[in-house]
Amino acid sequence: MIIGVGIDVVDVQRFVAKLDATPRLADRLFVPAEQELPPNSLAGRFAAKEALAKALGAPVGLHWTDAVVVKDAVGKPSWQLHGSVQARVDELGVRSLHLSISHDGGIASAVVVAEG
Repeated sequence: MIIGVGIDVVDVQRFVAKLDATPRLADRLFVPAEQELPPNSLAGRFAAKEALAKALGAPVGLHWTDAVVVKDAVGKPSWQLHGSVQARVDELGVRSLHLSISHDGGIASAVVVAEG
């Protein structure tokens, strides 16, 4: 059963400009390992986190650093969840999260499907 679907699109240059203009923003959005990634990857991960929040009903109180995008040996993205995000997943009865991230023409996009 599908519990929720989320999608988000991020303009990479605009996102990087926002990170540059707001020095502490990266700390609120990304764990240290994520912060070392190139701009395209950061924008993709932000799109993924936004899409995840939407798939979970966009509740107040989710912490961005409680959802970390990781990749397996072949590059398939998935999640490491903690704290507020894991609690929401448990509350909704989500058993599986599907994630797709794409980049093209200066745009990063992500889709998340939450399945129960």
